[in-house]
Amino acid sequence: MIVTDLDPPTLAPLDGIRLPIAGMTPMTTLDYPDHLACVVFLQGCPLRCGYCHNGHMMPPRRGDESEWQAVREFLKSRRGLLEAVVFSGGEPTLHNALPAAVSEAKTMGLKVGLHTAGPYPARLSRLLPNLDWVGLDVKGRGRDFDRICGRPGIWQRNSQSLTALLDSGIDFECRTTVHWRDFELADVERLALTLADCGVRRYAIQVARTRQCLDPAYCQPVENAPPRAMLAWLVKRLAPHFERIELRD
Repeated sequence: MIVTDLDPPTLAPLDGIRLPIAGMTPMTTLDYPDHLACVVFLQGCPLRCGYCHNGHMMPPRRGDESEWQAVREFLKSRRGLLEAVVFSGGEPTLHNALPAAVSEAKTMGLKVGLHTAGPYPARLSRLLPNLDWVGLDVKGRGRDFDRICGRPGIWQRNSQSLTALLDSGIDFECRTTVHWRDFELADVERLALTLADCGVRRYAIQVARTRQCLDPAYCQPVENAPPRAMLAWLVKRLAPHFERIELRD
């Protein structure tokens, strides 16, 4: 078997839960729709999106038990206040200890959400029975996905992950980050309509930040970039195709 840097590491079984924690947002209403949640960011991502502003989270590493222990103690201290915990990244499905952490969060009475680009559909499928909500990043349409994320073969994996979500009946949304180096307005529309045709009912379009991008070229102004008002108009025009569609900054 050929192993590439896209393949999640196969690690020997370990005692305890070892997750490399890259950061945490203690409380937010933005990362799990309609819920007060804590977001736990995990270190490591196989993708190389030019607009990424979390480049420091990309290099993978093995976590120490004390890292999840600190998160566990925080979650216990917020019982009765937080409704959910969201695992984000990086790419959280990279880590083989994630299912154990998800199960432990569930035992605390919390709902569990996941942010993922879907590069490991088999791992996502195994997680789904214990998840309450998923935010699936869809970088682009077909091969544009691979161009935007800087890795070949990811769009097929993402498509498999989307199929698994649609078949599961779990609550989820798709989201796309739009940087005008990667998209024209017509590309956004084609992607949105493709997702609607696939059965996606909730969709969020996010405007890329232009500071601290992984690729410095993404920090520069894009000539003839559509104004935000045009993107907002497109979102309004796409509304009949979705139960919920949002434009986020």
